[in-house]
Amino acid sequence: MTRSTLEHHDVVIVGAGFSGLGVAIALKRAGFDDVLLVDDADGAGGVWHWNTYPGVAVDIPSFSYQFSYAQRADWSRSYAKGAELKQYAEHLVDRFDLAKQIRFETRVTSATYDEDTCAWEVATSTGDLTATHVVHAGGPLSQPKYPDIEGLDTFAGQVMHTARWDHDVQLAGRRVAIIGTGASAVQIIPSIAPDVEHLTVFQRTPIWCLPKADFPLVAPLRAGLGLLPGAKRVARLTSDLYVEATFPFLAHYGGALQAGKVLEPLALSYLKTQVDDPETRDKLTPRYGLGCKRPSFHNSYLSTFNRANVALETGGIARITPTGVVTTDGVEHPVDVLLLATGFKVTEKDALPGYDVAGRNGLVIADWWETDRLQAYQGVSAPGFPNFFTTFGPYGYNGSSYFQLVEATASHIVRVLTEARRRGAAEVEVTPRAHERYMDSVRRRRGPQVFWQPSCAQANSYYFTKDGDVPLRPALTPEVRWRNAHFPLDDYAYA
Repeated sequence: MTRSTLEHHDVVIVGAGFSGLGVAIALKRAGFDDVLLVDDADGAGGVWHWNTYPGVAVDIPSFSYQFSYAQRADWSRSYAKGAELKQYAEHLVDRFDLAKQIRFETRVTSATYDEDTCAWEVATSTGDLTATHVVHAGGPLSQPKYPDIEGLDTFAGQVMHTARWDHDVQLAGRRVAIIGTGASAVQIIPSIAPDVEHLTVFQRTPIWCLPKADFPLVAPLRAGLGLLPGAKRVARLTSDLYVEATFPFLAHYGGALQAGKVLEPLALSYLKTQVDDPETRDKLTPRYGLGCKRPSFHNSYLSTFNRANVALETGGIARITPTGVVTTDGVEHPVDVLLLATGFKVTEKDALPGYDVAGRNGLVIADWWETDRLQAYQGVSAPGFPNFFTTFGPYGYNGSSYFQLVEATASHIVRVLTEARRRGAAEVEVTPRAHERYMDSVRRRRGPQVFWQPSCAQANSYYFTKDGDVPLRPALTPEVRWRNAHFPLDDYAYA
């Protein structure tokens, strides 16, 4: 097919998780009707479509993990389980009539900008198409990261990454090993420990784990939230304040305020009450500051290590054999099922996005970021890439609820496209001057952040890039929302 006969859309959104759905809803409400979402999954929900492992749940309160314009009063728990979040995504598709605008089982393989036509040529697994504007709405927890361990491909048992859980694999009564102790592992370990014969946990870096205010939302409370005027708004505000205090404030101002001196003793005290064995407790004690990486919240993760059938290994993995895992001390740990809780590609070159995006003069955005460091104007756009936007670009996310980010990003994109439509512009691109001004502002505000304290040196946090940067936006959520809704429209060039 020639370019002129290819299927064309005004906006193509890559990803039908909450980021893609949120942008699509915002565009629809602003009068943009020719919008197509493509996703390689066979259903909506993004991370909540793919992640179905035992114990999967949101790590911030449910009342903050939803759009402000589509609030639910019927969450079953204060921290919703994964299946409910998947259902919420499907609810959004139905409520906002998006089904006919989503193309599932379609993976984007490249996007190339044509300067002559001011349009993007988008290659996909189900056929090529063109778009005036492209929005990359893939989140940072979408591409599983597999460990580079000698012998992994020789293991004769069953192997699965936590983000691609195979429910046909039986764990009960079997010897199971899990590599990693990040957010997913914190939920999986206590969920499977009572059923397996033996569970070996291979830990590289311990995680700060704090108690979680997780409780069922009983029917009278749900009814009150649904019926009382303003009740949902109050619940969301209370939840948002809690979320803001437990990460954005801690991350961006904790360094200057030395918040760790107050919070870390409380976390260590909690650890002491949960783990009986002093040696195990010591292994589970972080040697980096609270806030250097996102802390986890769980009420039974730490105490699971009191079980006789759970062992914690911290010496490091030398290799994997067909029958088990060999640690650096030469001991082989027999394993029937190997679980990889090794996280996701976040700041790697092939992570954001996971396909080549070639802008002006053929410049591939991943190559540019690789050589000139991650950067983007409000995390949304970059000079040299006209008509291209990201919902989760560098220096856009401040650590709050992803829904806050999506709403802020969506408002940014809608403002730009509405202005382009008003001016009759076929092309819109952030100016180098505005981009650099924004990047200068985030660099100047690094000082109070917790990440630059000496205590973060041993954190092994995925927040840090290979260049030692932390591409988070150093601002609290109200400021992020306001600036995304009020930046000068002339920060973009229209043609």
